[in-house]
Amino acid sequence: MDIKSKLDILHLLHENSRLSSETIAAMLNLDPAEVSSAIADFEQQKVILRYSAVINWDKMDAKQVTAVIDVKVTPQREVGFDAIAERIYRFPEVTSVSLMSGAYDLQVIVEGTDLKEVARFVAEKLSTIEHITSTTTHFRLKTYKFDGVIFDDHEDDRRLVITP
Repeated sequence: MDIKSKLDILHLLHENSRLSSETIAAMLNLDPAEVSSAIADFEQQKVILRYSAVINWDKMDAKQVTAVIDVKVTPQREVGFDAIAERIYRFPEVTSVSLMSGAYDLQVIVEGTDLKEVARFVAEKLSTIEHITSTTTHFRLKTYKFDGVIFDDHEDDRRLVITP
């Protein structure tokens, strides 16, 4: 199977992980057995790490706070940022850690039940890690779009308002 077909399969699964191998094969004009084999290879090679749904948590009565924390780090000799990033992503409160370019080195996304819980995490766990020089915490107030999905899309009427 060529690389384009493999990428097409991955894009379709990323858009809707509930698509069957047969449906994907029909959409891409491929053999269903070949698609099933490619997906199994992706899973074994850890290209596909898990399947998940995009959920609008704002519509649920879940008590949850999400914070995006910019972290400035002094990189360690021979391991750079990796050892510090690993230490951070091992905390259960942390949902994501990314190495960034720009003013800060790491972007850490943390979830908690309230602002105090996240503040406690930053003060007691994150900022006390050796080689972390500063943090800036931003609290997510509302999500408009995530992973390509618009959350509050008002599809009822998209016509422009015309006033006389």
